[in-house]
Amino acid sequence: MSDLIDDPMEGENAPEFTVSEISGAVKKTIEGAFGRVRVRGEVGRIFKARSGHLYYDIKDDKNVLACTTWKGQVSQLSVVPEEGLEVIVTGRLTAFGAQSKYNLNVDMVEVAGEGALMAMLEKRKKALAAEGLFASERKQKLPYLPDVIGVITSPSGAVIQDILHRLRDRFPRKVLIWPVAVQGKQCAPEVTRAIEGFNAMTPGGALPRPDLLIVARGGGSIEDLWGFNEEIVARAAAASDIPLISAVGHETDTTLIDFVSDQRAPTPTAAAELAVPVRLELLAWVDDQEARLTRAATGAVDQRKQRLRDLARALPNLETLLDSPRQRLDRVSERLPAALTKAAQIKRLRLSEACGSLRPAALVRLVTEASAKLSDRAARLKPELLTRDTDRKNINLAQIIGRLARVSQGQVEGWRNRMDALERIRQTLGYEETLNRGYAVVRGDGDVVTSKAAARKASVLEIQFQDGRYKIGAAPARKAKPKETPPDQGSLF
Repeated sequence: MSDLIDDPMEGENAPEFTVSEISGAVKKTIEGAFGRVRVRGEVGRIFKARSGHLYYDIKDDKNVLACTTWKGQVSQLSVVPEEGLEVIVTGRLTAFGAQSKYNLNVDMVEVAGEGALMAMLEKRKKALAAEGLFASERKQKLPYLPDVIGVITSPSGAVIQDILHRLRDRFPRKVLIWPVAVQGKQCAPEVTRAIEGFNAMTPGGALPRPDLLIVARGGGSIEDLWGFNEEIVARAAAASDIPLISAVGHETDTTLIDFVSDQRAPTPTAAAELAVPVRLELLAWVDDQEARLTRAATGAVDQRKQRLRDLARALPNLETLLDSPRQRLDRVSERLPAALTKAAQIKRLRLSEACGSLRPAALVRLVTEASAKLSDRAARLKPELLTRDTDRKNINLAQIIGRLARVSQGQVEGWRNRMDALERIRQTLGYEETLNRGYAVVRGDGDVVTSKAAARKASVLEIQFQDGRYKIGAAPARKAKPKETPPDQGSLF
């Protein structure tokens, strides 16, 4: 700018600039004088353009400083500015000549003090609570004994070792670890991606989908734990279809993920204890239940036995129950012959009376009338009708016989095919098919030999091959050597 001032136009007291020249000079002066600066103030108006650029104001009680964070810089911010939040912003001061304004291009935002962080945390808690994300009815029940547990934490810290050691002591389970940053600007997006990634796994796939998630981190300051207070982390935990345990910080530390998770653990070790039961205690409980069941069953059986014995004592004696029927039977047996004789006499008398009322003339008349009726009915019968009916029935009978013959032939053929199939199966399962594959059957004295000792005892061995049998005779018995007779030495006498 000094170069422009030292070269005034002829006839003028002050130099003349174009608008672009003066704007460029102002921009160069501001950027050269300030460079990279840190400014503390309260966030005022915030506007996010459709292009992704973020525009907001930093103000104090007297002045306002316009700030801009470009789209590529927004994702790098550890804290996103919120209206009313006291922050410390870092960036380069520059000028925008098109509007005759200067502003601060911010690439780093820090919260100014723990009180401001707590105020922002309370604001987020109220907003999420109003949406119902903290409601107890939306929380899922933890599985009693998960097969696979997904752990979201740093792989290099002591937290993962504590969790694995505790799981190994209580009830060993499969563990999938998703490594993430547990503090800093990468913490929130990585934890969010880990929760969504575990939920996106296919159940029963090559990599098993976890039945339970644990988000864990050791203790630290509120700034260190701030990544777990981000809204994207809280929403991802609330939307998780897999039950989630939050174990962030120590027992006195509280983060947003604790309110939306299905269960909060005061420490990562406590999260492992909530995830699985103690195997030895579970086995002891099963043994105790088994003993109780045995005692209950034995007691029930004994109780029913005693009740049966009590009921048996109340029943009358069997002989006593049969005494009265036996007496009735004896009395009836005694009266039966006389009753039969009397009944026969009565029937004989009635028969005699009926025979006496019959007369020969009446019988002849009845027979004559019946014969006349029979002759009349026989005359009315036509032979051709009988023949036609007989022919029709013969045809029907022939058709039925033909159908029965076809059905019986088909049934017999089916039985024959079934017998052939069963015969083929029998032959397949028989040992002859095994002989076709190069095996042989050894028999000794007519019995199958299955051991070396049995083969030695047999006198004759017979080997059956595919194409026949071959006998091996026992080794010929060694003939006893005849005793040599001593030579005749004669007699001394």
